[in-house]
Amino acid sequence: MSDTSLAALVRAAAQRLADVGVPDPLVDAELLAGHVLGRRRGEVQAAVIRGDDVDDETAGALEALVTRRAAREPLQHITGTAPFRHLELAVGPGVFVPRPETETVVQYAIDALLNSAEPEPIGVDLGTGSGAIALAMATEVPHARVFAAELSEEAHAWASRNVAGVDNLTLVLSDLGEAFPELDGTASVVISNPPYVPDAAIPRDPEVRLFDPAMALYGGEDGLDIVRVLSSRALALLHPGGLLVIEHGELQGESIRDILAADGWRAPATHRDLTLRDRTTTALRP
Repeated sequence: MSDTSLAALVRAAAQRLADVGVPDPLVDAELLAGHVLGRRRGEVQAAVIRGDDVDDETAGALEALVTRRAAREPLQHITGTAPFRHLELAVGPGVFVPRPETETVVQYAIDALLNSAEPEPIGVDLGTGSGAIALAMATEVPHARVFAAELSEEAHAWASRNVAGVDNLTLVLSDLGEAFPELDGTASVVISNPPYVPDAAIPRDPEVRLFDPAMALYGGEDGLDIVRVLSSRALALLHPGGLLVIEHGELQGESIRDILAADGWRAPATHRDLTLRDRTTTALRP
Protein backbone atom coordinates (compact mmCIF):
# COMPACT_ATOMS: atom_id res chain seq x y z
CA MET A 1 0.00 0.00 0.00
CA SER A 2 1.37 3.41 -0.98
CA ASP A 3 1.79 6.17 1.58
CA THR A 4 -0.93 8.74 0.81
CA SER A 5 0.11 11.24 3.47
CA LEU A 6 0.70 14.76 2.24
CA ALA A 7 4.05 14.69 4.04
CA ALA A 8 5.24 11.71 1.98
CA LEU A 9 4.03 13.25 -1.28
CA VAL A 10 5.71 16.60 -0.59
CA ARG A 11 8.92 14.86 0.50
CA ALA A 12 8.97 12.74 -2.68
CA ALA A 13 8.20 15.77 -4.84
CA ALA A 14 11.00 17.78 -3.24
CA GLN A 15 13.44 14.92 -3.81
CA ARG A 16 12.44 14.66 -7.48
CA LEU A 17 12.97 18.37 -7.98
CA ALA A 18 16.27 18.34 -6.09
CA ASP A 19 17.52 15.49 -8.28
CA VAL A 20 17.16 17.62 -11.42
CA GLY A 21 18.74 20.73 -9.85
CA VAL A 22 15.68 22.90 -9.11
CA PRO A 23 17.06 25.63 -6.79
CA ASP A 24 14.45 25.52 -3.96
CA PRO A 25 12.94 22.05 -4.22
CA LEU A 26 11.05 21.95 -0.93
CA VAL A 27 9.60 25.44 -1.38
CA ASP A 28 8.42 24.53 -4.87
CA ALA A 29 6.97 21.19 -3.72
CA GLU A 30 4.99 22.94 -0.96
CA LEU A 31 3.76 25.64 -3.35
CA LEU A 32 2.68 23.07 -5.94
CA ALA A 33 0.84 21.09 -3.26
CA GLY A 34 -0.82 24.31 -2.15
CA HIS A 35 -1.85 25.05 -5.74
CA VAL A 36 -3.50 21.61 -6.05
CA LEU A 37 -5.18 21.89 -2.64
CA GLY A 38 -6.16 25.54 -2.94
CA ARG A 39 -4.19 26.37 0.20
CA ARG A 40 -1.39 28.72 1.15
CA ARG A 41 2.09 27.38 1.72
CA GLY A 42 1.78 27.80 5.50
CA GLU A 43 -1.41 25.74 5.47
CA VAL A 44 0.37 23.01 3.53
CA GLN A 45 3.18 22.97 6.10
CA ALA A 46 0.61 22.68 8.90
CA ALA A 47 -1.15 19.80 7.10
CA VAL A 48 2.20 18.02 6.68
CA ILE A 49 2.89 18.34 10.42
CA ARG A 50 -0.63 17.09 11.28
CA GLY A 51 -0.11 14.05 9.07
CA ASP A 52 -3.06 14.75 6.77
CA ASP A 53 -3.80 12.23 4.04
CA VAL A 54 -4.80 13.13 0.48
CA ASP A 55 -6.94 11.22 -2.01
CA ASP A 56 -5.64 9.58 -5.18
CA GLU A 57 -6.98 12.33 -7.41
CA THR A 58 -5.05 15.00 -5.49
CA ALA A 59 -1.90 12.85 -5.47
CA GLY A 60 -2.18 12.37 -9.24
CA ALA A 61 -2.72 16.07 -9.85
CA LEU A 62 0.33 16.94 -7.75
CA GLU A 63 2.46 14.36 -9.56
CA ALA A 64 1.51 15.89 -12.93
CA LEU A 65 2.58 19.35 -11.76
CA VAL A 66 5.84 18.06 -10.28
CA THR A 67 6.61 16.41 -13.63
CA ARG A 68 6.22 19.77 -15.35
CA ARG A 69 8.40 21.52 -12.76
CA ALA A 70 11.02 18.77 -13.03
CA ALA A 71 11.22 19.60 -16.74
CA ARG A 72 12.19 23.11 -15.50
CA GLU A 73 8.95 24.79 -16.54
CA PRO A 74 8.83 27.89 -14.32
CA LEU A 75 6.82 27.41 -11.13
CA GLN A 76 4.92 30.61 -11.95
CA HIS A 77 3.80 29.26 -15.34
CA ILE A 78 2.41 26.16 -13.61
CA THR A 79 0.52 28.03 -10.90
CA GLY A 80 -0.34 30.93 -13.24
CA THR A 81 0.67 33.53 -10.66
CA ALA A 82 3.76 35.37 -9.47
CA PRO A 83 4.05 37.40 -6.25
CA PHE A 84 5.46 40.92 -6.52
CA ARG A 85 5.57 43.15 -3.44
CA HIS A 86 1.93 43.10 -2.20
CA LEU A 87 0.59 41.99 -5.61
CA GLU A 88 -0.38 38.63 -7.08
CA LEU A 89 0.18 38.80 -10.85
CA ALA A 90 -1.16 36.56 -13.59
CA VAL A 91 1.73 35.22 -15.68
CA GLY A 92 2.37 32.48 -18.22
CA PRO A 93 3.97 31.74 -21.59
CA GLY A 94 4.98 34.88 -23.48
CA VAL A 95 5.64 37.15 -20.51
CA PHE A 96 8.73 37.70 -18.35
CA VAL A 97 8.16 36.39 -14.82
CA PRO A 98 8.79 39.19 -12.29
CA ARG A 99 11.79 38.61 -10.00
CA PRO A 100 12.20 39.39 -6.30
CA GLU A 101 15.18 41.68 -7.02
CA THR A 102 12.93 43.99 -9.07
CA GLU A 103 10.93 44.66 -5.89
CA THR A 104 13.90 46.71 -4.62
CA VAL A 105 14.31 48.51 -7.99
CA VAL A 106 10.74 49.83 -8.02
CA GLN A 107 11.21 51.28 -4.52
CA TYR A 108 13.33 54.11 -6.01
CA ALA A 109 10.44 55.08 -8.30
CA ILE A 110 7.83 54.79 -5.55
CA ASP A 111 9.89 56.98 -3.21
CA ALA A 112 10.32 59.61 -5.93
CA LEU A 113 6.56 59.70 -6.58
CA LEU A 114 5.81 59.92 -2.85
CA ASN A 115 8.32 62.75 -2.44
CA SER A 116 7.08 64.70 -5.45
CA ALA A 117 5.48 68.07 -4.67
CA GLU A 118 2.99 67.62 -7.50
CA PRO A 119 -0.61 66.72 -6.61
CA GLU A 120 -0.66 64.02 -9.31
CA PRO A 121 2.94 63.04 -10.12
CA ILE A 122 3.40 61.05 -13.32
CA GLY A 123 5.30 57.75 -13.39
CA VAL A 124 6.15 55.94 -16.64
CA ASP A 125 7.13 52.25 -16.91
CA LEU A 126 8.73 51.46 -20.27
CA GLY A 127 8.60 47.78 -21.25
CA THR A 128 6.18 46.78 -18.49
CA GLY A 129 5.95 43.04 -19.24
CA SER A 130 3.45 41.61 -16.75
CA GLY A 131 2.71 45.12 -15.47
CA ALA A 132 4.48 44.44 -12.16
CA ILE A 133 6.40 47.73 -11.83
CA ALA A 134 3.56 49.93 -13.10
CA LEU A 135 1.03 48.22 -10.81
CA ALA A 136 3.28 48.61 -7.78
CA MET A 137 3.62 52.34 -8.49
CA ALA A 138 -0.10 52.84 -9.15
CA THR A 139 -1.31 50.92 -6.11
CA GLU A 140 1.32 52.12 -3.62
CA VAL A 141 1.08 55.77 -4.74
CA PRO A 142 -2.64 56.09 -5.46
CA HIS A 143 -2.47 59.85 -6.13
CA ALA A 144 0.06 59.25 -8.93
CA ARG A 145 -0.85 58.81 -12.59
CA VAL A 146 1.02 55.84 -14.02
CA PHE A 147 1.58 55.03 -17.69
CA ALA A 148 2.96 51.71 -18.96
CA ALA A 149 4.11 50.66 -22.44
CA GLU A 150 4.75 47.14 -23.74
CA LEU A 151 5.68 46.15 -27.32
CA SER A 152 5.06 42.38 -27.16
CA GLU A 153 1.43 41.51 -27.88
CA GLU A 154 1.67 38.40 -25.70
CA ALA A 155 3.11 40.29 -22.73
CA HIS A 156 0.64 43.15 -23.27
CA ALA A 157 -2.23 40.65 -22.96
CA TRP A 158 -0.95 39.48 -19.56
CA ALA A 159 -0.42 43.08 -18.41
CA SER A 160 -3.97 43.98 -19.51
CA ARG A 161 -5.34 41.25 -17.26
CA ASN A 162 -3.24 42.43 -14.34
CA VAL A 163 -4.01 46.14 -14.58
CA ALA A 164 -7.75 45.78 -15.25
CA GLY A 165 -9.76 48.07 -12.96
CA VAL A 166 -6.79 50.15 -11.77
CA ASP A 167 -8.09 53.66 -12.52
CA ASN A 168 -4.81 55.58 -12.24
CA LEU A 169 -2.91 53.30 -14.67
CA THR A 170 -2.88 53.60 -18.47
CA LEU A 171 -1.42 50.71 -20.52
CA VAL A 172 -0.53 50.96 -24.21
CA LEU A 173 0.88 48.58 -26.82
CA SER A 174 3.87 50.58 -28.00
CA ASP A 175 7.59 50.59 -28.63
CA LEU A 176 9.23 52.17 -25.56
CA GLY A 177 11.32 54.39 -27.82
CA GLU A 178 8.18 56.16 -29.04
CA ALA A 179 5.74 55.81 -26.16
CA PHE A 180 3.65 58.64 -24.67
CA PRO A 181 4.79 61.68 -26.72
CA GLU A 182 1.87 63.57 -25.11
CA LEU A 183 3.65 63.26 -21.73
CA ASP A 184 6.95 64.84 -22.83
CA GLY A 185 8.35 67.15 -20.17
CA THR A 186 5.81 66.14 -17.50
CA ALA A 187 6.95 62.86 -15.88
CA SER A 188 8.46 62.75 -12.40
CA VAL A 189 9.81 59.22 -12.83
CA VAL A 190 10.67 56.97 -15.76
CA ILE A 191 11.51 53.39 -14.80
CA SER A 192 12.40 50.32 -16.84
CA ASN A 193 13.55 46.75 -16.42
CA PRO A 194 14.77 46.47 -20.02
CA PRO A 195 16.18 43.41 -21.79
CA TYR A 196 19.87 43.59 -20.81
CA VAL A 197 21.40 40.17 -21.51
CA PRO A 198 24.12 40.40 -24.20
CA ASP A 199 23.07 38.44 -27.29
CA ALA A 200 25.89 35.91 -26.89
CA ALA A 201 25.33 35.31 -23.15
CA ILE A 202 22.92 32.41 -22.85
CA PRO A 203 21.30 32.32 -19.37
CA ARG A 204 22.28 29.32 -17.22
CA ASP A 205 18.86 28.63 -15.72
CA PRO A 206 16.66 26.51 -18.00
CA GLU A 207 13.61 28.37 -16.67
CA VAL A 208 15.01 31.59 -18.14
CA ARG A 209 16.67 30.13 -21.24
CA LEU A 210 13.71 28.02 -22.36
CA PHE A 211 10.67 29.90 -21.11
CA ASP A 212 11.30 33.64 -20.74
CA PRO A 213 10.58 35.47 -24.03
CA ALA A 214 13.77 36.41 -25.91
CA MET A 215 12.39 39.91 -26.44
CA ALA A 216 12.45 40.44 -22.65
CA LEU A 217 15.99 39.09 -22.25
CA TYR A 218 18.39 40.13 -25.00
CA GLY A 219 19.67 43.69 -25.46
CA GLY A 220 22.10 43.52 -28.38
CA GLU A 221 25.81 42.78 -28.51
CA ASP A 222 26.67 44.40 -25.16
CA GLY A 223 23.16 44.08 -23.72
CA LEU A 224 22.71 47.85 -23.56
CA ASP A 225 20.94 48.68 -26.85
CA ILE A 226 17.61 49.32 -25.10
CA VAL A 227 19.34 51.32 -22.34
CA ARG A 228 20.60 53.75 -25.01
CA VAL A 229 17.03 54.16 -26.31
CA LEU A 230 15.74 54.57 -22.74
CA SER A 231 18.25 57.32 -22.03
CA SER A 232 17.09 59.50 -24.91
CA ARG A 233 13.36 58.74 -24.49
CA ALA A 234 13.43 59.42 -20.73
CA LEU A 235 15.24 62.74 -21.27
CA ALA A 236 12.21 63.82 -23.30
CA LEU A 237 9.56 62.41 -20.95
CA LEU A 238 10.88 63.73 -17.63
CA HIS A 239 10.57 67.25 -16.32
CA PRO A 240 13.81 68.88 -15.05
CA GLY A 241 14.89 67.12 -11.85
CA GLY A 242 12.89 64.01 -12.77
CA LEU A 243 14.31 60.57 -11.94
CA LEU A 244 15.33 57.77 -14.30
CA VAL A 245 15.50 54.25 -12.78
CA ILE A 246 17.00 51.35 -14.76
CA GLU A 247 17.37 47.72 -13.67
CA HIS A 248 20.39 45.89 -15.11
CA GLY A 249 22.89 43.07 -14.70
CA GLU A 250 25.48 43.16 -11.94
CA LEU A 251 28.40 44.01 -14.26
CA GLN A 252 26.68 46.79 -16.25
CA GLY A 253 26.55 49.70 -13.80
CA GLU A 254 29.67 51.48 -14.99
CA SER A 255 28.78 51.19 -18.68
CA ILE A 256 25.27 52.50 -18.03
CA ARG A 257 26.59 55.43 -15.97
CA ASP A 258 28.90 56.25 -18.89
CA ILE A 259 25.99 56.20 -21.37
CA LEU A 260 23.88 58.43 -19.12
CA ALA A 261 26.72 60.87 -18.41
CA ALA A 262 27.46 61.20 -22.14
CA ASP A 263 23.78 61.99 -22.78
CA GLY A 264 23.90 64.79 -20.20
CA TRP A 265 22.16 63.19 -17.20
CA ARG A 266 23.02 64.49 -13.73
CA ALA A 267 24.32 62.35 -10.85
CA PRO A 268 24.20 58.86 -12.39
CA ALA A 269 24.57 56.38 -9.50
CA THR A 270 24.44 52.59 -9.20
CA HIS A 271 22.78 50.84 -6.26
CA ARG A 272 22.98 47.28 -4.92
CA ASP A 273 20.17 44.82 -4.33
CA LEU A 274 19.61 42.66 -1.23
CA THR A 275 22.30 40.20 -2.39
CA LEU A 276 24.78 43.15 -2.60
CA ARG A 277 24.96 42.91 -6.41
CA ASP A 278 24.76 46.06 -8.53
CA ARG A 279 21.15 46.08 -9.74
CA THR A 280 19.83 49.61 -10.29
CA THR A 281 21.21 52.78 -11.84
CA THR A 282 19.47 56.11 -11.29
CA ALA A 283 20.06 59.56 -12.75
CA LEU A 284 18.39 62.98 -12.68
CA ARG A 285 17.23 64.91 -15.72
CA PRO A 286 19.07 68.23 -15.93
